[in-house]
Amino acid sequence: MTKPIKTELGYLIPTREKPIYVASEAGAGAQLDISAKFKPHPVTIHDARDINPAPTLDREGFALLDHDSAVTDFYDDAQVRDVYEQEAADLVKQVSGASHVVVFDNTRRSDAQSIRGERNTREPSTVIHNDYTDASARQRLRDILPSGEAEDRLQHRFAIINVWRSIAGPVLTTPMALCAATSFRERDLIAGERRAKDRIGELQLVTHNPDHQWYWYSAMTADEAMLIKTYDSATDGRARRSIHTAFVNPRAPAGSPPRESMETRTLAFFDDGS
Repeated sequence: MTKPIKTELGYLIPTREKPIYVASEAGAGAQLDISAKFKPHPVTIHDARDINPAPTLDREGFALLDHDSAVTDFYDDAQVRDVYEQEAADLVKQVSGASHVVVFDNTRRSDAQSIRGERNTREPSTVIHNDYTDASARQRLRDILPSGEAEDRLQHRFAIINVWRSIAGPVLTTPMALCAATSFRERDLIAGERRAKDRIGELQLVTHNPDHQWYWYSAMTADEAMLIKTYDSATDGRARRSIHTAFVNPRAPAGSPPRESMETRTLAFFDDGS
């Protein structure tokens, strides 16, 4: 058993105004711009590798899988497009039971400014959040698919599932913390406006609840992939979303290599009754 990590995470201080979250541009100066204010609260983060049974997408909202990739360089856009996107789609289909999966985004991140400058990547997001509200998930589907297909897909169950992985060695310095979906309530989530260069959407920020149960996967390696469900249209009791954040690991050994990671966002479609 891995000893739990005692640390603090910053929770949203709710106000009457809708918070605005401005997504960062890639590069050395990548940083978030957000109108909201946050208050640090002590949390205990348990190693999800010790949970038995292991977390699942439909119960906790996240899962870890062994996953070897044929990609030799995750900074090579052609390899990511031609090889990895199909690998990610196949993995999501296999784990979730989806009948069809569409990859629509790849985001590389690093906690080292020098790497962000060299590789033109973004910083880890240290804001507790979930990527989509009900409205923005449906709009994202409409943004990606042709109008006729989108409206048809919206009549059936769909989910947005991220595939998250290390792309350069073990993740030690700034890993992901994930909150079990069984431990938070919808009223803990506050819709915020998300502004990106090319569009305006919504995400969910999170107010403090001492019942939140936080987990991480220690020393994730490049032959593992974490699935994070950021939206599910099903309302039958399964996990519909997974709040998460990056955090500074106080146990990272001195001189640990910087985190380099990539998340691949997918739309997963299901046959009726799934």
